[in-house]
Amino acid sequence: MFSTITSGAVYGVHSHLIQVEVDISQGLPCFQIVGLPGSEVREARERVKVALKNVGVRLPPMCINVNLSPADLPKNGTMFDLPVAVGIMTALGKVKQEAVDGTLLLGELGLSGELKPVRGVLPIAREGARQGIRRCVLPAGNAWEAALVGDMESIGVGNVKEAAALLAGEEISVPAPTAAPDEGAEKEEALDFSQINGQQGLKRAAEVAAAGFHNLLIIGAPGSGKTMLARRIPSVLPPLTAEESLEVSTIYSICGRLHAAGALRTIRPFLNPHHTITGRALAGGGRIPMPGVISLAHRGVLFLDELPEFKRETLDILRQPLEDKRVQIARSSGSYVYPADFMLVGAMNPCPCGFYPDRARCRCTPFEVRRYLNRVSGPILDRMDICVEAAPMAFADMTSGRREETSAQVRERVMAARKRQEHRFAGTGIHFNADMGAGDVERYCVLGETELRYMERMFSCLQLSARAYHRILKVARTIADLDDSAGIGEIHLAEAICYRQSDHKYWNGGGDAE
Repeated sequence: MFSTITSGAVYGVHSHLIQVEVDISQGLPCFQIVGLPGSEVREARERVKVALKNVGVRLPPMCINVNLSPADLPKNGTMFDLPVAVGIMTALGKVKQEAVDGTLLLGELGLSGELKPVRGVLPIAREGARQGIRRCVLPAGNAWEAALVGDMESIGVGNVKEAAALLAGEEISVPAPTAAPDEGAEKEEALDFSQINGQQGLKRAAEVAAAGFHNLLIIGAPGSGKTMLARRIPSVLPPLTAEESLEVSTIYSICGRLHAAGALRTIRPFLNPHHTITGRALAGGGRIPMPGVISLAHRGVLFLDELPEFKRETLDILRQPLEDKRVQIARSSGSYVYPADFMLVGAMNPCPCGFYPDRARCRCTPFEVRRYLNRVSGPILDRMDICVEAAPMAFADMTSGRREETSAQVRERVMAARKRQEHRFAGTGIHFNADMGAGDVERYCVLGETELRYMERMFSCLQLSARAYHRILKVARTIADLDDSAGIGEIHLAEAICYRQSDHKYWNGGGDAE
């Protein structure tokens, strides 16, 4: 008595279909699972035995062997419970093999036989549809997730008995896949640029950063609006494209967090981890590797408030992802690659008390200021495209009653600049100006003679690195896009260089005696 059931497993952000082969034969009673099963998969034996007993299926005193093929890929998670249980019932003749052919089965079993939701349904369902599978039977709590894959019928059931009855051809009542409302979208809509009084220079820097997806560092005294502005940056970013939405939704599905959205994510993620976060939580990993915070921020914003309070070694983890746009985690079970193309936004005070260089209020010694600023390493600082200072709020700005621009108005300009970038980078795989490499900068950021001489003087005066030079050109290209200019002018370069002056002011002169 032999049966084969199709299931799936996730590796990194990719998935593979797994064939669950079940054989029941005469011999000493046993139940074993082979094929590199993890501890959760091995524990399926006890869950399946008790669940089948409680729904009226008694296992004969025979030798039950389960093989998960291909056997050289590690299997983790609880999604193999339902395939193993249905495979046993098929081998016992309670379900016909033809009924399960071409059907993808996923789900965790409770001891009563109920089916519980599992992680990673979306990438597995997409892989199944790509390989020609047109039906998926899974827990009712995951049915809406598989339904997002248009070429596959998603059938959610409540327990293993319903799953067996459905596969046997019986008529059962199956609720239509439903999704919870996206509460995150309502929270994002409540945040608007019009709620920020004054700070026009800060808003302009945020607009440029959003238009080109540039990394942004905001330095300023406490209460100057740094965090308030950073939280509103997603409100002016362009929505996710269909391709980006699938990428982001896949990562959230693997982490078991897609249910909070209720559908494919269309709003760019915004992650704001506490400064006590560990390196593993930030980059990902663990015994069973999972995406970290920087992967959850893929195609969105990673906001690090109080930047110097993060451990320096934790911040330095960002250096490679900021360049390569991905995180690679090596384990004995294999190498896992997670996407990490995010917009880094940092906010910080210029000194421990927060009021440097205002010596009337700052009581920090030059040594304390230097030590505080140096918690942010040079390589991280060099990767910030825009560094802007948040000036203290003036009383006139707080009480002027002037109508501030809304996020919708700013987003219109950002979207117009985004369309120019789409046209420029069509077919190249580049999404924003910030994604350009050194070769792309030479191709798309061509300077005229006047602009070239200007940058030559600035390169020497400001002692720019090659990376800083390229980042200035990329920011200038974005400013030109916002101005609907085909070429980069000296005025665009000057504004881009101004966005590098704050870091020059604090890190090159910070803490000097006055």
